[in-house]
Amino acid sequence: MAPITSSVWQKWRSRLNGDRGDASVQMAIVFPFVIVLTITVVQASMWYYARQIALAAARDGVAAGRTYQAGPSDAADRARQVLDRTAGDSLRQATVATSGSTGGRIRVQVHGTAPSLLPFVPDLPVAQSASGPVERFTTPGG
Repeated sequence: MAPITSSVWQKWRSRLNGDRGDASVQMAIVFPFVIVLTITVVQASMWYYARQIALAAARDGVAAGRTYQAGPSDAADRARQVLDRTAGDSLRQATVATSGSTGGRIRVQVHGTAPSLLPFVPDLPVAQSASGPVERFTTPGG
């Protein structure tokens, strides 16, 4: 086996030195995309969570409004109570409406916004609704 000469050693050294800093440049290019992707996933999760809060409030409102001798105002009050208890900062500017309710059916709609983490992106709108028949007594065969 031939000994390593200085010219061979210099070629190896120049190859090793030529790659210095490549990893830093690659990270500088890739890392912003990784951060944006991470923030986007968190943002989508926050929006989904806000939707679930609104849906839970609407469902609880419908459950309260369906009971015997209850009305749309009882449903709206119950939905607001749920929002006050659970929404916090996850569902902002939440409003409750019972428009579309009839004597035989109750409908609760909850609207609000999910906070945005991304700069220059407004808060994301959230709207959920639930409905169900109003309980009533009937006579047999009628």
